[in-house]
Amino acid sequence: MTQQHSRKQPLSIAFIALLAVTLHQSFAATDAPPTAAPQTTSPPPAPPARPERGDYTVTNGNGTACLMARMGLQLNVSFSSASLNKTVLEVVNLQPNVTKSSGSCDSDSATLLLKADEKTTSLTLVFSLNATSSKYHLSGVTLSAAWPDMRVPFSASNSSLDYLRGTLGRSYMCREEQTLAVTANFSLNTFQLQVQPFGLTGDQFGAAEECQLDEDDMLIPIIVGAALAGLVLVVLVAYLIGRKRSHAGYQTI
Repeated sequence: MTQQHSRKQPLSIAFIALLAVTLHQSFAATDAPPTAAPQTTSPPPAPPARPERGDYTVTNGNGTACLMARMGLQLNVSFSSASLNKTVLEVVNLQPNVTKSSGSCDSDSATLLLKADEKTTSLTLVFSLNATSSKYHLSGVTLSAAWPDMRVPFSASNSSLDYLRGTLGRSYMCREEQTLAVTANFSLNTFQLQVQPFGLTGDQFGAAEECQLDEDDMLIPIIVGAALAGLVLVVLVAYLIGRKRSHAGYQTI
């Protein structure tokens, strides 16, 4: 009887110890702080598609066109967001169907004013003409905007630009996308652009002077074609030389 009692006692102690460990683990799991759910950040909004191309005309006092522009425009604007409380970049297409054009023309300057989105967006393009060289260029850009999430209305201007250079009586054309940096917080993208601010005849563009981007785009296929033609010529010459040597070997035998 004494031996049986001594065997049961270690078993009881082990059972109590196991039960204590189990209870401790249960309370520890209950008291542990809940695991925080992983935070998900929404991806930045995708940029809008290529803007629709619009036709804009400025007429002088007698109703004759003095400036014509055909282009798609896209605004890149950095501003202080009221809802996010930080600076954000917004890319906005200028929609031709809700954009009204006006402006003025002088002997050495021409202005195109575009107002869109019920006058919440105003874009001004100023072209200057050098009478001595008969060359013109885009010299100034001004943007005023009052979009819903802006903490304060946005305004940016630069009157010392040198973009879209052309010759009097001719139009400037650039099919490729161009980015015109205006200020640190505003740039303008142009798509399929053709503009002529001086020397218009009737309501038709003059002969087009293409931008460097278009010329480079046309040059690449020419270079590739020339390289392929050269490769074919090298292979043909090597084939003829090899055939001639083989024929000479047959004659010797």
